[in-house]
Amino acid sequence: METVFEITEDAMQLAMIEDRIVPYAELDPVYLDRGTFFGDGVYEVVRSYDGRIFAIDEHMARFERSLREVDITGVDIADIRRRVEHAFDDASIANAKIYFHITRGSAARNHGTPADLKPNFFLTVTELGESTAKKAGGISVSTFPDWRWKRCDIKSLNLLANVLARRDAEKKGCNEAILVNDAGEITEGASSSVFMVRAAAKELVTRPLGPDILPSITRAVVLRIAEQARLRAVEQVIRPGEAAGADELFLAVTTQDIVPVVKFDQTTIGNGQPGQNTKNLIEAFRQYVK
Repeated sequence: METVFEITEDAMQLAMIEDRIVPYAELDPVYLDRGTFFGDGVYEVVRSYDGRIFAIDEHMARFERSLREVDITGVDIADIRRRVEHAFDDASIANAKIYFHITRGSAARNHGTPADLKPNFFLTVTELGESTAKKAGGISVSTFPDWRWKRCDIKSLNLLANVLARRDAEKKGCNEAILVNDAGEITEGASSSVFMVRAAAKELVTRPLGPDILPSITRAVVLRIAEQARLRAVEQVIRPGEAAGADELFLAVTTQDIVPVVKFDQTTIGNGQPGQNTKNLIEAFRQYVK
């Protein structure tokens, strides 16, 4: 008969932190965070422009949805917003990136969840530099297989596939990885939304929302201001071949808003310079956030 061993509450346990061995019971709870063990948590990133946090309502609504989708309870969203605003005010940084996450809590490593877990909260405020050079000259991107899980609409802490994609792009001398699924379709960037411009048709194209992409706040703003750049927003699938042959490409990301792409998998986009429609959108976005 097979013997089944279990870890009981009074079982002998120890831990090692670097080279130091400590009794398990004396561990700081930070070492037992389920975010570290399992990526069991969700996060959000907001930014400020000239001393004002941008689209805070939309970001908090998305954060609340992410918590709900992974069933992390006991979180007061109004209190989280208060903490975000307090940290931002205390930092006194006019143009900042504010990152925050909540994990399910700290406990001994076990896939099961103790009933009395208290969620853990963490936040950082970082000064943002200008992305003038990238906007003026554009960036290079490269494709990579989309190895992520099936609920990319949840802003979870499970980002290993994104990290591997970005590492591959950096090895190729590129700024961002463009993820391609098994059907040969572009989903999104490792940390951005992908847009393509069909100049003759005056169309701005991006992938429709779904479980395979994040409902990006910046993406939504770009679609909202498309008319100001005299473009018609079209949500449809983009394939790598279409992107490589596009009139214009750009990425949308919270910390840099709109970033032109001038090289896709070593193929030059247009004349190798940011296109006029993209420039128009950059200006429209600048006006939008004032």
